[in-house]
Amino acid sequence: MDEDVLTTLKLLIIGESGVGKSSLLLRFTEDTFDPDQSATIGVDFKVKTLSIDGNKAKLAIWDTAGQERFRTLTPSYYRGAQGVILVYDVTKRDTFTKLENWLNELETYTTRNDIVKMLVGNKIDKDDHEVDRNEGLKFARKHSMLFIEASAKTKDGVQCAFEELVEKILQTPGLWESESQGQKVHFGDQAQVRGSSCGGYCSIS
Repeated sequence: MDEDVLTTLKLLIIGESGVGKSSLLLRFTEDTFDPDQSATIGVDFKVKTLSIDGNKAKLAIWDTAGQERFRTLTPSYYRGAQGVILVYDVTKRDTFTKLENWLNELETYTTRNDIVKMLVGNKIDKDDHEVDRNEGLKFARKHSMLFIEASAKTKDGVQCAFEELVEKILQTPGLWESESQGQKVHFGDQAQVRGSSCGGYCSIS
């Protein structure tokens, strides 16, 4: 039934507790938003198929608890991942400051050197921003990450974040393997695709 699926990718969502990791995942996979979303216990897992330039990829997306007491899950969580979304809350500076810790953890446990990273500043629908967009962009560039600001509540930037991440993974030779041998992978004009799907949200470092 998955004959037309090009590949299966393992994606991770990491960041401090309360930044909206589960909300981003729910918005992307089920197009729902729960303002009273409870904290994730351990690891949550969702599957969604995404089509990029006519190539279908099945995404296995792992959402982890941000709390310390669940960190024992870490090594298996990171193993084999091809893409990671690092999330911070634009209204809470400490969640941005602690991104360095998450990057260190990623470096420690990831099994791939060329893992694709996307930085997402979530909750842009709120007024009391403590982290400026340019700060996020600068941090992303410094660490060779894609960057977007988003809101799981209003949908802004959510689809684009996952699409950009997957597109970049598919453009990285050796990071994934085709499930149907000899299948040609064709990518359209990048600039054109980016312009139409993202409306200028995404910044590519």
